[in-house]
Amino acid sequence: MSQAASSTSSSETERQAPGRRRLLALLAGAPAALALSGCGFRPVYAPQAAAGGADAPAPVRAVLASTFVAIIPERSGQLLRRSLQQRLGAAGSAAPNYELRVGLQLSAEPEGFRRDGTASRLRYNAIATWQLVTLGPEPAIRAEGTERAFDSFNIPDNQFFAADFSRDATVQRLVEQLANDLVLNLSVRLRDSTV
Repeated sequence: MSQAASSTSSSETERQAPGRRRLLALLAGAPAALALSGCGFRPVYAPQAAAGGADAPAPVRAVLASTFVAIIPERSGQLLRRSLQQRLGAAGSAAPNYELRVGLQLSAEPEGFRRDGTASRLRYNAIATWQLVTLGPEPAIRAEGTERAFDSFNIPDNQFFAADFSRDATVQRLVEQLANDLVLNLSVRLRDSTV
């Protein structure tokens, strides 16, 4: 076979390859999707099928969108409240039906020490206890739980601004992790209670 013929046939194969790759990816992914649906897997935010077979809007989304996040004290609490409002989508909701009450506790413990006994690394532990309460004349707890997260940062020698920046970044990461976990667990509990 000549050089020109082999390069022509390989370029034709390369043009056909993306279509084949897509087809193989679809065929390979289909058994996984069927296996997950067979074991009862359902996405948390997916629409739920109504009695007539048509998709009805998920009640979880409606509850999350109509949830007001109560004020959480301290700067870390403000950051957590803002993150929760962004995830719930209720920052500008006109008439909330639920209130999310969160208690946040942060603690620090040294993990590493220098020769002179000062800390060289700190670990922050965060615990958020929460309750979803219905608003109305007779408030009732709809869901509750506790989320935990931890993160660490190094304290460099004689770099006070760098240590402050590292601490603030650590608290921000903790808040984001707590907010993600809280909304996910709240969604799962709401979904399980409506099924």
